[in-house]
Amino acid sequence: MQDTTASHINQSNKPIWYFILCWTIFNALQAYTLELHADEAYYWLFAQKLDWGYFYHPPMVALFIKIGDTLLHNELGLRLLTVLSNSAAIWLLWLVVKPYQVSSKWFILLVSGILVFHVYGFTSTPDAPLFFFAVLFYYFYQRYLQHDKWQTAIIIGIITACLLYSKYHGVLLIGFTILSNLKLFNRKTFYLALVTGVALYVPHILWQAHRGFPAVNYQLFERSVGGGYDLEFSLVYLAGQLALGGVLISWYLFYKGFTAKITDAFARALLVNAIGIFGFFLLNTLKVNVQPHYTLIAFIPLVCLVLIGLARKDAAPGWLGKLAIINVIVVVFIRLALMSGLPFLRKVEALKSYFGFHEWANLVHAKAGNAFVVMDEGFQNPSKYSYYTRSLKGFAYDSRGYGRTMFDIWPMEDSLQHQRIYFLSKIKQQGLSTDSIVCRAGKWYGGWVDDTRTYQKIAIDANTKEVKAHPGQIIHFDLSITNPYPYDVNFTNSGYKHAVYLEACFFKKRDIVYISPVEGGFNEIKLEPGKVLTEKLSVKAPEQKGEYHVLFSIRTDPFSGAKNSPFVKVIVD
Repeated sequence: MQDTTASHINQSNKPIWYFILCWTIFNALQAYTLELHADEAYYWLFAQKLDWGYFYHPPMVALFIKIGDTLLHNELGLRLLTVLSNSAAIWLLWLVVKPYQVSSKWFILLVSGILVFHVYGFTSTPDAPLFFFAVLFYYFYQRYLQHDKWQTAIIIGIITACLLYSKYHGVLLIGFTILSNLKLFNRKTFYLALVTGVALYVPHILWQAHRGFPAVNYQLFERSVGGGYDLEFSLVYLAGQLALGGVLISWYLFYKGFTAKITDAFARALLVNAIGIFGFFLLNTLKVNVQPHYTLIAFIPLVCLVLIGLARKDAAPGWLGKLAIINVIVVVFIRLALMSGLPFLRKVEALKSYFGFHEWANLVHAKAGNAFVVMDEGFQNPSKYSYYTRSLKGFAYDSRGYGRTMFDIWPMEDSLQHQRIYFLSKIKQQGLSTDSIVCRAGKWYGGWVDDTRTYQKIAIDANTKEVKAHPGQIIHFDLSITNPYPYDVNFTNSGYKHAVYLEACFFKKRDIVYISPVEGGFNEIKLEPGKVLTEKLSVKAPEQKGEYHVLFSIRTDPFSGAKNSPFVKVIVD
C-alpha cells in the first residue's frame, strides 16, 4: 500500500465533501417525495414488532426504520437512517481508496455512476444497512492489516455481527475475506474478532432455532423446490449486473476490476470478494432465480479495484471520462424521472410499487373501516395498507403458490377468526366482490367475508421425502398434523359457514398442474393447542407421468389455500 501521508492535488477532501453533501440532499429529497416501495412497507411492519429475527431476514433493517420513523412519521423518516448511513459509507469508501493515491475526480465519477449505490441511498431494505456495514468492515480491515491490535479486532467482530444482522449475504464478505488471507489464523486477535462476532449473533441464532430455522429452510430448500434450471435465470442475472453497475461503464468496471494487479493483502481481499460474490450468485442461477441486487456488496470491492488501477500513471483511457459523465447523467435522469413520477415509469413493473398506493390505501380504508383487510397476492400491498393507514389492519394470506412470510409467524391471523373481514383482490370473484376500487395504482375488487375461518399456521408433515406411484394410483400418507395456535382447532364443517378442505397440490417447476382432494378422516380431526395427530390419508396421483412436487394445503372459501407442508417429491411412472 502506498504512503497514506502523500499529498496530491486530486486527493483533496474538499471535492468529496461537496459531493457527499449533494449526494445526501438528493437522496433526502427522493426519500421525502417518493412513496414507499412495497418491501419498505413490509420492513416497516418489522419495525412495529421489533425482534431478534424475522422469517428470512435478520433484524437490522427494522432497527434502522424504527429509529427514523420515531423521529419523522413520513417516508423520509422511514428512510432517514438509510440516507445518512449511505452518505457515511461513501465517505468511508473514499478513506479506503485514498491511500492508493486515487483521484477525487475518478472517485466521484465512478461511484456516482453505479446505479445500485443510488438505489440504496434512499430505499430502506436490508441492503441499506448491509452496504454501510460492508464498507465499514473494509475500512477497519484495512487498518487491521496495518496494525494488529486487539481493539481493532473487537471492532471488526462487532461489525461482523452487524453485517449478519443486516443480511445473511454478509457471510460471503466475511468468508471470502478470510479465504483471501489465510495468514489471519496466525493472529491471536483474529480469534478475538471471531468470538466477539459469534457471541453478539447468538440471540438471532436462538431466535431461528426456536422457530425451526425458517431462514435456513427457505434459503436452502423451499426456494429451489420444483424449479430446475432455466437459462433465463442466468441471462437476466448477467444483464442485471451490467445495469446495476452503470449501463454505459459497467462492462469496463468488470474488465478492469477482474484484471486488477494485486500488490497487497487488502487489494487481494477486494479481488477475491468481487470475483467470489459475483461468481457465487451466478452459480446460484443454476437452481433459482437470483435477484440482481443481491450482489450489492460485490460492487464495493469492484469499484475500489478500478479506482486503484486508474491511480497508476496513464491508466485511464481518454474516452473514459466522457463516457463516465454521460453515464452519471443517465443515472441522474432516471432518478429525477422517478421523483417526478413520469407516466412511462409507472408502467415499468419494478417501479409501479412507488406510485399511487397512498391514495389506494385511503380508498380501501373508506370501504373497510376498522375491519381487517385481507389480500392473497403477497405481503407487499397488505403492508402498504398498514403503513398508509397506520392501522396494522392489512393481512397477507400466504397462498399455496406463494412463499411463506412473517404473516405466518406473527399472531395476526388469530384476530381474524370468526370476524367479518374485507377481502381485496385483483380478480373479481363471483358472489363475493361487491366493490371496485380504481386509482392510479390500478384496479381492485373488494367484498365482505363473514365468520372468517383460516388455518395458515397448521403444520403438516408427510413423514417422507419421496414417493413413487403409477398414473392415477391412490397414494397413502401418514400425515402428522400440528396445531400451533393457542386455542383448540377442529376441521369439521358442521355449523360453519365456510367449509374446510385438505388438498394435495402437485407442482411442476413453479406452477400447480394438478390438485387432488385428500380423502380420509380429515374433517373429523380435533386438536388442542400444541398437539400433534398422525392420520392415514389418501391422495390420487396425477394421470400424467412425470416428476412432481406435492404440498398439502388447507383451504376455506374464499381463500385459495395455505402452504401447510414442506414439498414431497412424487415420481409418477
